[in-house]
Amino acid sequence: MAKLWGGRFDGKNEAWIDAFGASIPFDQKLAKQDLIGSLAHVKMLIHTGILTKAEGEQIIAGLEALQEKLAKNELTFTIENEDIHLNMETFLHQEIGPVAGKLHTARSRNDQVATDMHLYLKEVLTEVVAKIHHFREVLVEKAQEHIETIAPGYTHLQHAQPISFGHHLMAYYQMLTRDEQRFTENMQRADISPLGAAALAGTTFPIDREFSAKELGFAQVYQNSLDAVSDRDFILEFLSNASILMMHLSRFCEEIILWCSYEYQFVELTDTFSTGSSIMPQKKNPDMAELIRGKTGRVYGDLFGLLTVMKGLPLAYNKDLQEDKEGMFDTAETILTSLDIMSGMIATMKVNKERMLESTQKDFSNATELADYLASKGLPFRQAHEIVGKLVLQCIQNGHYLQDIPLEAYQAITPLIEEDIYEKLDSYTAVKRRHSLGGTGFEQVQKQIDTAKAQL
Repeated sequence: MAKLWGGRFDGKNEAWIDAFGASIPFDQKLAKQDLIGSLAHVKMLIHTGILTKAEGEQIIAGLEALQEKLAKNELTFTIENEDIHLNMETFLHQEIGPVAGKLHTARSRNDQVATDMHLYLKEVLTEVVAKIHHFREVLVEKAQEHIETIAPGYTHLQHAQPISFGHHLMAYYQMLTRDEQRFTENMQRADISPLGAAALAGTTFPIDREFSAKELGFAQVYQNSLDAVSDRDFILEFLSNASILMMHLSRFCEEIILWCSYEYQFVELTDTFSTGSSIMPQKKNPDMAELIRGKTGRVYGDLFGLLTVMKGLPLAYNKDLQEDKEGMFDTAETILTSLDIMSGMIATMKVNKERMLESTQKDFSNATELADYLASKGLPFRQAHEIVGKLVLQCIQNGHYLQDIPLEAYQAITPLIEEDIYEKLDSYTAVKRRHSLGGTGFEQVQKQIDTAKAQL
């Protein structure tokens, strides 16, 4: 079949050139949206009298027939028709004949593809927000179980201070809350209709862009036709938000991978989220967590890829914009699957409470408790810090811990230290006492969880 834009040309392209320029291998993912956009467009053409009712109804019947065939996977896309738009127009011509050519009145592929992507991303954003919301629910439920589970808190990956494991989980809840907010705000930029901007300058036909937007469920229309066909900010925002989300998931996965190791043994993943080794029979590898950590770089690449495409494009449409889709599709699939995995993995993760607690009792993460104790007795904190630092060094040299030092040895250093110091050095007590707003104390963690449940 002759190309639908072929009137200007008298030469014939080579097949390999056509294949290089074709986007149908990937933009066929927009088939559903393309048909939805076309239905709204033809209804607008009828509404404004640009098409007769008979012509419009014939086109609508053809488009609805194509929707049924698409649902049954009965449409075979071809590279010869290069993209989803020309493929659909060809199918429509086969369905209803020459009147199909009237569908493209007052429309360009430039505003058509932009409309398709806005529709696609609106659907994806709705699904992403729902999955993040569910993961937040999983985190809150798990945190509720482990408010009084004592775990080591880290800085520089060194034991710092004991904390509530529920508090640790709620830190990720806060991150995911911000992620959900970002994707929700992203919807505002996706929920704009470019349809009717045509190639770049609008059209001389008496179209009604607000009518088309309402048919498609958009909240508003682009106010500038050049911007409408060349804007990809809504996709860049999605990719940026996805990169931040994946960064959060990757950090969590990094910790899970460490916690699953023989050296930590803090948690165990179920078999569903683990794999074995082809040579080492004993292995149980946290592969799903590792894959999410690895796929984070892939999502970053999708963002930087489109940023690089966009940085040098003059207004308005350029063929470079064909490269805006694969990264969007890839990132959408990646984050949706990753969120499902994270929700299932954390919900079923077994926590070794005894091992976590033990790890806070054979270290010096209670050193700050001793320094705070001395400061509360009136000693300047810097002086208290110096005293405790020297005590830690002595303990390391002698092979014991702060809680092992006899009271008389403490009082030889300063009479400020009394019998109650041993309770203060206990990990459980140390965590419970940190009751400042947002702290790891049990009451504060419960307040975080109560607030989260109200939000959810």
